[in-house]
Amino acid sequence: MLVLGGARSGKSRYAQARMERMGGTFAFIATAQAHDAEMEERIARHRADRDSRWITIEAPVDLASAIAAAARKADAVLVDCLTLWLSNLLLAGKDIRSASAALEEAIIASPLPVVLVANEVGLGIVPDNALARRFRDEAGWLNQKLARLCDEVALVTAGLPIVLKSPLSP
Repeated sequence: MLVLGGARSGKSRYAQARMERMGGTFAFIATAQAHDAEMEERIARHRADRDSRWITIEAPVDLASAIAAAARKADAVLVDCLTLWLSNLLLAGKDIRSASAALEEAIIASPLPVVLVANEVGLGIVPDNALARRFRDEAGWLNQKLARLCDEVALVTAGLPIVLKSPLSP
């Protein structure tokens, strides 16, 4: 499942609730890095929202390996968030195409349900600099690829999910 939404839209809360309805143990693959106090606070708040059924795997760059590792530790996997992961790749000068291909392969190979969270960044104005435009474009292309791959896609706005694709979709 792919859960898209804007900043503070409720996408992470929705994804977590969907996972918890499955039962079992869960792997939370975190891509955020605490480079400042505000991010430290955000990460702490997200951790506090998860109970003892959750294990956390930090994977700011090597997401494919983290998904494979999660399969040995949990019953389902939640990746939050692909947009931060993409930022990490861009800023580290990594090959986004090969990392995205490895991510797709890891999702396909995973024996577990995988829920992915990503920001929808293409609804606003055209960014005024090349790096921001590249980021917006890469995020849009990644979201399109994963939406095709996933059985279910939801867009969360104001805390409300809008199902874009379901297993019953034609």
